[in-house]
Amino acid sequence: MRREHRVPLSRQAISIIRSMEDVAAYSEYVFPSFNPKKPLSENAVTGALKRLGYAGVMTAHRFRTTASSLLNESNEFHPDAIEKALAHEDNNAVRKAYNRTLYWDERVRMMQWWSDKIDSLKQLSAD
Repeated sequence: MRREHRVPLSRQAISIIRSMEDVAAYSEYVFPSFNPKKPLSENAVTGALKRLGYAGVMTAHRFRTTASSLLNESNEFHPDAIEKALAHEDNNAVRKAYNRTLYWDERVRMMQWWSDKIDSLKQLSAD
């Protein structure tokens, strides 16, 4: 989108980033591509999913669809906050011009809820 998008990090996300500290020694990116001057691309993630047997079932972008669906279904978060978390812009020009809120506090809570949800799903699959 070529515009700033800030994302609050859950405890789990911070832990993953800290586990990648050795990478920081040779790249400015937490998840670099083979070229340390470039980040890992969405296509690299989709390629990994294909190699794991999820071709035609899951893509990197579909994780966003899953998150949006579960966050909306939870009824715990304002739909505008969910859209802002996904870096979506309001299609209504007047509303877009006047509503400049980032929904930051709600997005902080939302990202922790989402990480906890993923952890609970991982636990279900392990049982």
